[in-house]
Amino acid sequence: MNDETQKRAITILSTGIAYLLASRFADKFLDQPEERGVADDVKEALLKASFSLASTVIASVIIRRVVSSRWGA
Repeated sequence: MNDETQKRAITILSTGIAYLLASRFADKFLDQPEERGVADDVKEALLKASFSLASTVIASVIIRRVVSSRWGA
């Protein structure tokens, strides 16, 4: 599997993982006040960025293990 294909696979997989993580855990970490403020938006942005970072790392590990086990690299 070439680098471009690996990058594409990591992007697609990490997007799916981030969606699953965010949909399951975002409501647990964020309180929904009656009126949202800037601080609430900052918390949400940081949470989404954390999920994105974690999902990219997870996807990268998965793809690289699949590639190395399948092609013996």
